[in-house]
Amino acid sequence: MKHLLTLDNLPRAELETLLDRAQAFADGAQAPTALSGVAVCTLFFEPSTRTRLSFQLAAQRLGAHVLNFDASTSSTTKGETDLDTFRTIEAMGVRGFVVRHKVDGAVAALAAAAKPGVALLNAGDGRSAHPTQGLLDMLTLRQAKGTDFSRLKVLIVGDVKHSRVARSDLHALRALGAREIRVCGPASLLPDDGTLQGCTVTQDFDAALQGVDAVMMLRIQRERMEDGLISSLDDYHRDFGLTAARLRRAAPDAVVMHPGPMNRGVEISDEVADGPQSLILRQVANGVSVRMAALEALLAQR
Repeated sequence: MKHLLTLDNLPRAELETLLDRAQAFADGAQAPTALSGVAVCTLFFEPSTRTRLSFQLAAQRLGAHVLNFDASTSSTTKGETDLDTFRTIEAMGVRGFVVRHKVDGAVAALAAAAKPGVALLNAGDGRSAHPTQGLLDMLTLRQAKGTDFSRLKVLIVGDVKHSRVARSDLHALRALGAREIRVCGPASLLPDDGTLQGCTVTQDFDAALQGVDAVMMLRIQRERMEDGLISSLDDYHRDFGLTAARLRRAAPDAVVMHPGPMNRGVEISDEVADGPQSLILRQVANGVSVRMAALEALLAQR
């Protein structure tokens, strides 16, 4: 694997290998010298908390030298292009880049310009892909439900149209053979480009919850209300917010996930987010293990 840009078309065997290694790290395996002497840069052109910090921690636990790039304090504010910024840091001998960008395809464009032996890992680009989020979500599901995804009915709820997380989750769920993938959200926030091919799509949240094994909530971006795509946050919560009463429609042992950051009282209530069926903090913890596995696969012994 030269780069990790998307989970789309990633072979199931390769995906499962990454998950197995991530599970080993989650169980306490260590590889403190795997990236000894390797420089890794977190090249973030968008704000981040969970993703940036977990990548930094993952790289450090593998023995890498970690450089942190913040676009708001960099030469990009003086007009330097993203490619020139990338090439400048690459010229310093950095071999691993963890890149987040607001533009679809921006990470792939940088990867195409990378020198041999340099690896890029997509930490989220536009609405296209967020592969390590998809991997950590699958790891969290495996821990809770086992490795046989053919038994699972999974529901994804919210703003799928603008969500790179949803796209990566859909790619991974299909690759792992999920029994049924349901998608629910306002019509204005659902894609119409084939993204949901093979999914059961509905705008009836109560019906969609019936008997599902996992509920994957998505963050509703407040600018969607400004864009006129939803009428109000209160209306959204009424129609698509996950409450304890609603959750009872799912299977008794259903689990709840959310990529964060959460809008409490909008897409999810406090009692669900902090309740016994919530795996949200486990997702955060698994992010470090998954990113260790991905960095090791891309950069160890290069």
